[in-house]
Amino acid sequence: MKVINNRQIVADSWQRIDDESNIENLPSDKIIVSLAFWNEHKQSLAARDDALGITLNPEEDVAEIAADLSSFALVVLQFPAFRDGRAYSQARNLRLHYDYQGEIRASGNVLRDQLAFMERVGFNSFEIDEHQDINDAINGFDEVEVKYQASSDEPLPLYKRLTA
Repeated sequence: MKVINNRQIVADSWQRIDDESNIENLPSDKIIVSLAFWNEHKQSLAARDDALGITLNPEEDVAEIAADLSSFALVVLQFPAFRDGRAYSQARNLRLHYDYQGEIRASGNVLRDQLAFMERVGFNSFEIDEHQDINDAINGFDEVEVKYQASSDEPLPLYKRLTA
């Protein structure tokens, strides 16, 4: 599978782990676990040498992993439907309130029209639905030319940038 990472189309090097997986038999490469799996096997997972990612559903609060953020190279936030914007808030909280510098990936119903807005709140990685053309989707980042509000990618609103 291919993903967009920092506006580049790349092969996805992460492997998702099922919640029923045996902690003793996990692969020795980059893995993504659920919050429930992390909470159940935190000590074993934190002791791994390989990169670790976690996925959060929209109803899960990023505050639950705040103390453990240094353990994660990747945080995957789910979009179960295009109209469900809770992951926007999760990404913004990770960047602004918890100063998370790692990869934040949008997964699920990720649409081309939303990529620029997702990037503004802190997403830098995107799983594009297999029914969409990933090469066309990457053009979605440049469709919003003028950004009025301050955000993760531009700390000053437009009126302060014009008067500076």
